[in-house]
Amino acid sequence: MITYLIIDDEYIAHDIIKGYCDLLPTMQLMKNCYDGLEAFEYLNKHEVDLIFLDLNMPKLKGFDFLKTLKRPPKVIVTTAYKEYALEGYELNISDYLLKPFGFDRFLKAINKTFSTYAETPTSSSPTQPTSKRIFLRSNKKYTQVKIDTILFVEASGNYTKVVTTSETISIREKISTVLEMLPIDDFLQVHKSFAVAPSHIKSIEGNRIFIADHIIPIGKYYKSNISKLLQ
Repeated sequence: MITYLIIDDEYIAHDIIKGYCDLLPTMQLMKNCYDGLEAFEYLNKHEVDLIFLDLNMPKLKGFDFLKTLKRPPKVIVTTAYKEYALEGYELNISDYLLKPFGFDRFLKAINKTFSTYAETPTSSSPTQPTSKRIFLRSNKKYTQVKIDTILFVEASGNYTKVVTTSETISIREKISTVLEMLPIDDFLQVHKSFAVAPSHIKSIEGNRIFIADHIIPIGKYYKSNISKLLQ
């Protein structure tokens, strides 16, 4: 479950962000905050995984609020002011959404935030960091997938199959688009239609890769990728 705060002085912004989050089954709103002081008070007593942060707020501006936090959670900035983007990235924000933004751009920000690095452990699980994860859209449903469970991805016509240890999810995207969503160091393209997770490779024999009960072909133009893997 991804717990989050919305910090924005505009009620309509809260409605839009919560509406988008409600489409994702593992997003849980903890509190609506309408200025930085209200959020600061909440975070002194509670922890969350993510903040949606507006910049132009009364009492305490967004980035000034962020600088007050000793251990800030992940932050997605939501603002109408693009000129503050550079300062935001210097503060290590996850993404910068310019209002108005649609759901596709919102989902990209969520995937970017929770797939680029493992989450910081919380006090309730000090030795068990949460796995990196991503949301995939299939049949009008958004499924959360732990990236370390993905065995391989396969191009299949107008779709791409994401094969995990427990299920196969078909999404209407090119394989190149799916690979852009995933951490570059965790997957290796071995064929024009296949990219595998090296951590799940059981063995390599000739031009074939064995992963669990699956056999993946190695394309002749991708043999150098395998050679680097074996060095």
